[in-house]
Amino acid sequence: MPEKRDLYKSYGEKLIGLFVRLLFSGESYSLTELAKMFDCSKQTVLRLIDNIRKSYGINIEETRQGNRNFYRIRKPAASLQNIPLTEAELQSLQLCKAFTQHLVGKKLYEEATQAIFKSKAALAGGKQINECNITAFCPGTIDYTPQHQIIHTLIEAMDKRKVCKLAYQAINTQRPKTFHIKPIKLFSYHDAIYLHAQKAKEPGKPYIAPQYDPLLAVHRMKAVEMTKIDFQQEKFDFEKAFNQQFGVIKEDAFQVEVEFAGWSSGYVSERKWSPNQEIIKKDKNKIILKFTASSKSELIGWLLSFGEEAKLIKPGWLVKELKAEIAKLGDCYK
Repeated sequence: MPEKRDLYKSYGEKLIGLFVRLLFSGESYSLTELAKMFDCSKQTVLRLIDNIRKSYGINIEETRQGNRNFYRIRKPAASLQNIPLTEAELQSLQLCKAFTQHLVGKKLYEEATQAIFKSKAALAGGKQINECNITAFCPGTIDYTPQHQIIHTLIEAMDKRKVCKLAYQAINTQRPKTFHIKPIKLFSYHDAIYLHAQKAKEPGKPYIAPQYDPLLAVHRMKAVEMTKIDFQQEKFDFEKAFNQQFGVIKEDAFQVEVEFAGWSSGYVSERKWSPNQEIIKKDKNKIILKFTASSKSELIGWLLSFGEEAKLIKPGWLVKELKAEIAKLGDCYK
C-alpha cells in the first residue's frame, strides 16, 4: 500500500509541476524535453496534459515542428500579476545567484541582484530573507564582465534563430579571426561558459563543412554581431551530444578503465563521469571505474591530477601515451 501512495503522490507532483511550468513560463516545450524534465515517459506526459485539459479546462496548445510536438499555455496578460513568491522560491533564487556570481560577470550579476530585490517585494507575507549565509569560492575563475553584451546578443540570436558574425581569438593566437556561426546552446563547464554552434556560410564564399561543430569559449569572443540572416536549426539534443561521455571536447568516443586508490576512490565514487559508468569495489579503499570518454587531452589531465592514486588500465594505446607524458613531466624536474 505505501508504494501506491508514493506513486500517486509522485504523479500529483508531476501534474502540478507541469501545470506550473507551462503556465508561468509561457514557452513551448517538446514532448522529449518535458519527459526529461519530469523524469517520466512521453506517455505519462501526454496523460498529464490530457488530465490538465479535462480537469481544469486549460487550453494547452499543441504545435508540430518537423517530427516533434510542442506544448504551451498562452500566458494571460494580467491574471498572473501580483502572485507572491514563497520563502523557499526566493531562497532558491538567492542560492543560484550566489553560486554563479563568479561565472556570469559583474554586470549580469548586478542584473540578477536587481531581479532578486524586485522579487523580495513580492514575497508572501512581507517576510525578509537573509542572503549572507551563502557565497562561492572562486580562485582561478574568469571575469565575464567584458562579455556582458556578447552574452545578451547570443541569447537574442538563439531566440530569433539569427546567424552571428563573430570575432574570436583562439588561445595562443596573435589576433582575432572573423567568421559566421549559427549559435545553438550556451552552457557552463568547469567554471567557464561555452557556446556550441554550427558553422554558417560566409557571404560570397562557398560553404565548406567542418569536421566538427565549433565549440567556442565565450571569454575569447571579442565581438558578436547579430545579422539579418535566418537559419533553421537542425535537430539537436544537448544531452546526447555532450552529456554521454567524459570531456567537453567531442572526438571519437572510447572506453576507459581506471583503478583509484586512497581518498580518490571515495571522491570518484561520489560523482557521475558518464551515464554508462560502472564502479567495481575492490576493497575498502580501492575501486575500478569503467566509463566512456571523448577527449584524450582532458582525460590525461584529469588522471594526472590524482597523482599516484589513479592508474589507467585501458585503453592500451592511451596507457602508452600517458607513460610518455609522465616521462616528459619528470624531465621538467631533473
